[in-house]
Amino acid sequence: MLKLWREKERYRGKIEDCLTAIITTRGCSWRKCYMCGYWSESRDLGEDALKEQMDRIFEKLGDARILKIFTSGSFLDEKEISAELRTHFLDRCREAGIKKLIIESRPEFIESERLGDFRGFELEVGIGLETANDFIRENCINKGFSFSDFVRAAEVLKRRGFRVKCYLLLKPPFLSEREAIEDLIESAGKVRRYADVISLNLMNIQKGTIVEKLWDRGLYRPPWLWSALLVLKNISGETICDPVAGGKIRGPHNCGKCDREIVSAIRLFSLTQDKSLLEIDCECKKVWLEALKLEDYSRVPLFR
Repeated sequence: MLKLWREKERYRGKIEDCLTAIITTRGCSWRKCYMCGYWSESRDLGEDALKEQMDRIFEKLGDARILKIFTSGSFLDEKEISAELRTHFLDRCREAGIKKLIIESRPEFIESERLGDFRGFELEVGIGLETANDFIRENCINKGFSFSDFVRAAEVLKRRGFRVKCYLLLKPPFLSEREAIEDLIESAGKVRRYADVISLNLMNIQKGTIVEKLWDRGLYRPPWLWSALLVLKNISGETICDPVAGGKIRGPHNCGKCDREIVSAIRLFSLTQDKSLLEIDCECKKVWLEALKLEDYSRVPLFR
């Protein structure tokens, strides 16, 4: 049920140890996004099982004082995590001396009253906006909320003195590679005034999703890693990216020869914000440039 791993996280300009936890809950209340298959891993286990998962996190905390806790849904959705469990968890965080807490939530659950429980923590809340374009979000992703909903939630967090992380998605279905790049860069410009950090999510193919059906039929390809590099070079301010399934056929990839180097560079850039790390070259870059030109017309991927 509970998944735990250690990683590094930026904290006040430094790199520190972080414990990341994914607890199994009843899952996201929306469950309609075209690319998301996390709901298939959800289980309604009851309060006692959720509390047990939470308590096990602190057994594995060690020296880490930065904690990411994800539910593959919304931590602030009280159908997933009750107010009582939230209070219990935050009490344990205070006892453990947690400095920074990172959670995720859809905007409709971000309310000032619920955030009051987090008083005293350096809280960062990730919101999966995906794009600042309402048409793309509604028709290509089916996210179920608007840009104005994101803005409202971000302003609530800011008034409380908390940080906003905005997830932006590179290459929603039905966009060409070039369109996806342009949408991401434009979206980053629009959200920067609201977001302390932008997290660039590179599409990967999850089971049981509409995106997987398109991919199976040759109608979709995950983004090129060259596209991720281009976007990261053109976004200002703190930006992070973890290329999940990078280099694999179901994840963002290039030719296979340069994938590992680029994925490693992107992860190191996320910790250091050193854009010189993104200066990489490979022969397959020419193929990617051709894809940018031709797939606007083909409307299907020409290179797997």
